[in-house]
Amino acid sequence: MQLTHEAFADAVSEALDSLPDDFRPYMEDLVVDIEDSPDAQTMADLGMKDRRSLLGLYRGVPLTKRSVGQMLRIPERIVLYQRNIERICRTRDEVVNQIRRTVLHEVGHHFGMGEAQLRRLGY
Repeated sequence: MQLTHEAFADAVSEALDSLPDDFRPYMEDLVVDIEDSPDAQTMADLGMKDRRSLLGLYRGVPLTKRSVGQMLRIPERIVLYQRNIERICRTRDEVVNQIRRTVLHEVGHHFGMGEAQLRRLGY
């Protein structure tokens, strides 16, 4: 199932808008980008071979690991891989649900959650 880039971006915006208002101040410097699929360098950096298996990626320093002494830092970034998400879905509703799950998973990393904790929460 494939969506236009605009429809995919709208679903990403809806997922972000569904987050509680209390989270917003902690996400001001967080950029969310959409790419078709991860590039070779990203896969090498992650030690992954199958580029189709990566749905999203958080790049940054989680809020729980930051220090007040860190004046300069790389902007926080979440990347969603549109073609990979679409590849595992059969319907538009499945794509939208998977976008939401992936957004919440990556936002969880931003807030300092690990893979095991996110799995327990269903993300």
